Amino acid sequence: MTATLEAPKVHTGPEAVEKPREKKKRLSKAFRGSAAILLFLAVWELAPQFVLDEGTRTFLPPLSEDLVALWELILNGQLADHLLASLGRSAAGFVIAVGVSVPLGLLIAWYRPLAEFLNPLLELARNTAALALLPVFTLLLGIGEVSKIALIVYACVWPVLLNTIAGVNTVDPLLVKAARSLGLSSPSLFRKVILPSAVPTIFTGIRMAAAYSILILIAAEMVGAKAGLGYLINNSQVNFQIQQMYAAIITVSVLGLAINAGFVALERRFSTWRVKEKA
Repeated sequence: MTATLEAPKVHTGPEAVEKPREKKKRLSKAFRGSAAILLFLAVWELAPQFVLDEGTRTFLPPLSEDLVALWELILNGQLADHLLASLGRSAAGFVIAVGVSVPLGLLIAWYRPLAEFLNPLLELARNTAALALLPVFTLLLGIGEVSKIALIVYACVWPVLLNTIAGVNTVDPLLVKAARSLGLSSPSLFRKVILPSAVPTIFTGIRMAAAYSILILIAAEMVGAKAGLGYLINNSQVNFQIQQMYAAIITVSVLGLAINAGFVALERRFSTWRVKEKA
């Protein structure tokens, strides 16, 4: 009895080069996406050293000096203290805003008479800048934590609320008709059709609110705060610690990018039903 050995399969078709091509394509896309940032960082490093005069260089030091200052803040623990203070305030205001805005937005979008009644007030409030109300919040609530958190809540409510309303209002009417023809009750229709369809738009508002929670907080912390990234930026500028000031600004930028990336991943997790578009 003899056994025959099968020759190993050799992939010479498109499948054999698919992975290298895909890897090369991803690397090329990543380079194109980061080229502008790399160029900006290179200009930030080289221009103060070789282009700007000594006086201007004092107020715009090279990136390397700012990174050294950032590392010193990390080592001595100052950055962690200020970062935790800012994150605590930002997270508190953001969570309250989302917890209020999403249910309220769903309610307003679901009941048209309520939407028609509140629409003029919503338009007025959304066009009132949060920072313009900083003196009002400070006068009414003091310069402590309550006024800062309340200001963040005000700033974050509107993008979440308005995007929630828009998400419900832009659901495909054909989906609603098809669901009703299958005999779905109003609660089931809302839970199985309306809410999943509105999730991407709602998350867009949540991402905007997350960015606002950081930006508004930084400005609020420049007034009457004793800790936080905004306080660190303002205090460094007043004490002429320019490298430390830029280090705090870099921290704010990185924090904003990290928060946005986290919410993008969370959105994908809750929107797995969506068909991915081909690049």
